[in-house]
Amino acid sequence: MKCKGSITRKSLLYKTGVEYGDYTVNHVQGCSHGCLYPCYAMMMAKRFGTVKTYEEWINPKILDNAIELLEKELPKLKDKIKSVQLCFTTDPFMYQYEDIKELSIKILKLINSYNIPCTALTKGVLPKELVNLSKNNSYGITLISLNEAFREAMEPGSAPYKERIASLKYLHDNGLKTWVSIEPFPTPNFVDQNLEDILNAVAFTDKIIFGRLHYNKKVSEYKNYKQYYNDMVNKVIEFSNKNNIEYHIKNKTITCISS
Repeated sequence: MKCKGSITRKSLLYKTGVEYGDYTVNHVQGCSHGCLYPCYAMMMAKRFGTVKTYEEWINPKILDNAIELLEKELPKLKDKIKSVQLCFTTDPFMYQYEDIKELSIKILKLINSYNIPCTALTKGVLPKELVNLSKNNSYGITLISLNEAFREAMEPGSAPYKERIASLKYLHDNGLKTWVSIEPFPTPNFVDQNLEDILNAVAFTDKIIFGRLHYNKKVSEYKNYKQYYNDMVNKVIEFSNKNNIEYHIKNKTITCISS
C-alpha cells in the first residue's frame, strides 16, 4: 500500500514540547490508524486547518521534500540535538504503508550519519531492517490492550497487537533498545482487561511509558477513575522495579486524592 497524496513543507526538524522528547520529525500528514480515543494529533490538525475531516486524516500524505529539508537543517542544528523522535503527530511505520516505511528508514539513516541517535514509536510493525541501523537508536510500540475487538474499535487501521509485540521482540533479541508506550490507557468501562497481562507480554523491553486516557468523557463516568489510575501507576512501578525496567509516568496521570 502507498500514500495517494503528497505535500511539501518549508521546514521539518523542530524542538518538541513533549515531556520526554527533544527534537522530532513528522514527515507524513495524517495517519491511517484512525485512532478514536480521540487522537490528539488529529484534534490539533483540525484546529489549525491542516485537515478538515476524519476521512482526510486517515488518508495520509507523504512529505516529498523530507530528505531535502533534513540535508539543509541537520548541519545547522546537529550541535543542539540530543535525539530525534519519529514521530509525535503521525506514525513512521504506518501499518502496511511501504512508502512511509522506506522514507522513515532513509530519515533514520541520514540523522544517524550525524551521530545523532533516534527513537521511533509505532502502532504498526517495526521493520526488521532496523537491526542494520545505529545501535544507539531505540524503538517502541504503543500497546494499551491485548483485546483485538477493542483494537478494531479504537485503533481500526493499526497493526494487530501480536504483530506489534513480535516486531519489538525481534529488535530486542537482536540487541536493540526497545520501549513500550502504554498510553492512553483506558478505564475498565472501555474494555475489561488486566494491566498485568499487558506488562507480562512486554517484560523483555527496556522501558515502559505509562499514561492515562484524556479528552474522553467516558473516563470520568468510571467511578473513582482517579484512584484507578493511581493504582495502575503503582502496578507499573512495582512491575518495572521487579524486572529492572526503566519507567516514565506521564504528567497528569497521578492524582493527589485527599482523604
